[in-house]
Amino acid sequence: MKLKKYDSINVIPFIDVLLVLLTIVLMTSTFISKGIIPISLPTATNANNLKVDKEIIIVIKEDGTFYCNNFIEGLDNIKEHILQFPKDTPIHINSDKNAKFETFVSILDMLKSYEYSNISIVTKK
Repeated sequence: MKLKKYDSINVIPFIDVLLVLLTIVLMTSTFISKGIIPISLPTATNANNLKVDKEIIIVIKEDGTFYCNNFIEGLDNIKEHILQFPKDTPIHINSDKNAKFETFVSILDMLKSYEYSNISIVTKK
C-alpha cells in the first residue's frame, strides 16, 4: 500500500477552534469591563446618587435569580452572608423592573426579620 502525500493542510478545524476561543474571550472581557450584572432598573423622579462604602448590594434579575455583591447565591446563602454585617449596614436592592414582585418581597421580608433597617431600593433618574 502506497502512502498518500499531502500538499496542503486542512485549516478549517483550526479556524473553528480560534473562533470559539475568540467568542469566549469577548464574552468574558465584556463582563469584566462592566463589573456589574446587567439589569433594567425602574425610573424614579426623586432618586439619590449611590454612595459606595461598606454596603451590601442585592440584585434581583428578571428570571428571579438573586445575586449578593456580584456573586450568584440563593436566598439561604444571602442570609448567611448578610448576618455577618452589623444591623446598620446600608443594603441596596437592585430589582429588575420585570422581575416578579414576590421575589422582591421575599428579600425584603428576610431583611426585616433580621431587623435590618438601612434598606434602599435602587432606581435610575
